[in-house]
Amino acid sequence: MFGKKKEKRIKLPTMNCYLVADQIGRFITDTVLSAHKTGGVIGLSGGVDSTVVAALAQMAFNIHNRLELGPKLELVGYILPSKTNQPEDALDGLKVARRLGIRHEIYNIEPHISPYDNILSRADKKSYLFHKGNAISRARGNILSTFAALENKIVLGTGNKDEDFGIGYYTLFGDGAVHCSPIGDLSKRLVRQMAVFLNFSESANRIPTAGLEPGQTDFKDVGYSYDVVELLTEAYTQGLTNEEVTKHSLIVDLIEKEMLGYVKTFGVPKFLMVKDIIGDFLRRNKSAQAKAKILHPPIAKVTLEYK
Repeated sequence: MFGKKKEKRIKLPTMNCYLVADQIGRFITDTVLSAHKTGGVIGLSGGVDSTVVAALAQMAFNIHNRLELGPKLELVGYILPSKTNQPEDALDGLKVARRLGIRHEIYNIEPHISPYDNILSRADKKSYLFHKGNAISRARGNILSTFAALENKIVLGTGNKDEDFGIGYYTLFGDGAVHCSPIGDLSKRLVRQMAVFLNFSESANRIPTAGLEPGQTDFKDVGYSYDVVELLTEAYTQGLTNEEVTKHSLIVDLIEKEMLGYVKTFGVPKFLMVKDIIGDFLRRNKSAQAKAKILHPPIAKVTLEYK
């Protein structure tokens, strides 16, 4: 008798935090200097992605300035709240800025969003919040770009690999309108690891949210976590077929656990079957690849190991 066919192993990357932090820091500094800029600006939400990028940039700029390797570089943090944000979002961003000791400003963007109301009134009820959220993101992106231009700085991107290249969970000319992508090669899992390494454990444990709709979380919006996104991305990258992915025990177990967790949290399911989530991922991934062809800021290349 033939035994059950052994399923292929899906390898997830590991990293040396010291090495990767240095690589990302050098990338940020080199990007600024090659553009003949005076530093970078970053939107601070208190979330793990913006916190990690800000911390790595500030570390790199401090080293550059201490060694007097060229003109002094500066990081400026902007906290950009609107009505859709929870009050703690601005407070968390403020805490990060103060802890890093960077110049920062809280700038209310609501006056820049209200002019869109006439246009957004054309949206149907089902899509209104979606379009409003994208308008908010574009307003933030425009404001950050303007601040950067006024100070001869670049806009540091805060998108990770899962968001930007896994499912394209960003607004093309909003939070995607950046000069460089320091953590674009790191999954959300690795970004969390880097946050812990940098002593920002509280940010690592924060629930991901874009802050574009009242009560929004990424999990509620997408229907599955970035752990699923990373696992599926690696599975397909490592050559597994659709049939192998759909039946793989690691994938099935994780997705079934998350579908149950979604119902427990929100009361109703977003997806009914494992194959539905895989299909949604493939649809979003196709969109992510199309987006990346339109806007493709340079990404920090880092050393990851697959064991």
